[in-house]
Amino acid sequence: MYAPRVIFSMLGALAVFAVATYWLSGSLAGTAIKTAICAVLLQAGYFGGVLYLVWKESSSRTTRPALKREEAEKLSVTPFKGSEPFNR
Repeated sequence: MYAPRVIFSMLGALAVFAVATYWLSGSLAGTAIKTAICAVLLQAGYFGGVLYLVWKESSSRTTRPALKREEAEKLSVTPFKGSEPFNR
């Protein structure tokens, strides 16, 4: 989740919500209150999404370390050939 994209998307959604709410109700004060509530709900959803991604990543890291160690032991490492100036 790229933060600037999320912020601009949220502002765009809030603008559309505010215009639609004002068009339906005609009340500027009601539109401001409902848009503020919508902004809080959008932020809560974003926070929940980030928490879910962190939880998912941390749970995948705790279940895979043994598998990664076994794969690392099987990998062969070849020496550098001519990539450094002192290997010539």
